[in-house]
Order: sequence, then C-alpha cells, then structure tokens
Amino acid sequence: MKDCNSCGKCCIKYSNGALSASKQEIELWEVFNPDIAEFVNKGEIWADPKSGKLLELCPFLRQEKVGAPYTCDIYLDRPDDCKYYPSNVQEMILDGCEMIEETDLQDLRKAQAKLDIIMSDSHC
Repeated sequence: MKDCNSCGKCCIKYSNGALSASKQEIELWEVFNPDIAEFVNKGEIWADPKSGKLLELCPFLRQEKVGAPYTCDIYLDRPDDCKYYPSNVQEMILDGCEMIEETDLQDLRKAQAKLDIIMSDSHC
C-alpha cells in the first residue's frame, strides 16, 4: 500500500453533503474557528454561507494547478469523517483510492492490516 498522494478523490467524492460533523465539532468551530463554522447550515457541512445550499466541493480543498496534489486549508481542524478516512480497503477500492496497489488486491486481509497501521498515525 502506498502513502497518500493527495489525489483529492476522497475529498471530491464526499463533498456535497456526503460528510458530517458532530455537534461537538460544530460547537468547537463556532467558538474557535468561525471561518469554518460559517459553512455549516442546520448541522450540515459544507453549505454556502449566503444561500445555505450545500456546496458541490468542500470550500477548504485547494489545488495550486491542474495535476498538482490537493491540500486542505483546515487539515488540523477537519471533521472526524475526514480524519478517519479511509477506514477499510473495500471503501478504498470503491472510491478508486490511489493508495491501493495490485499486491493489496491479492490479499485484502494483509492490505487491511497495512491500512490500519497507516491510519493509526493519521488522526492528528
């Protein structure tokens, strides 16, 4: 299994209402990061601050130029849904995650063990 190359596929796929944030996360944003909280509408993330409608893409996803890696403007304050992705190899396969290698597909149990190790360090 490769390290994440910041391809952005997960961020793009799970934009437009597919992510959630806990009430506690939202409350923390309201107090400490109002610039994030302004993109929450009725408990849903990521919504246009003016219209309240869900945005097609996360407003904090950036790409300097086409083909460049994506970055997250709120990486340290991102929702838990983002912190804990991917949780399993099957999810990665369905999402076209570029971390998966051919050898991972030959032994999904071993691939899951590798993913568990990688993800144990990614929750910060």
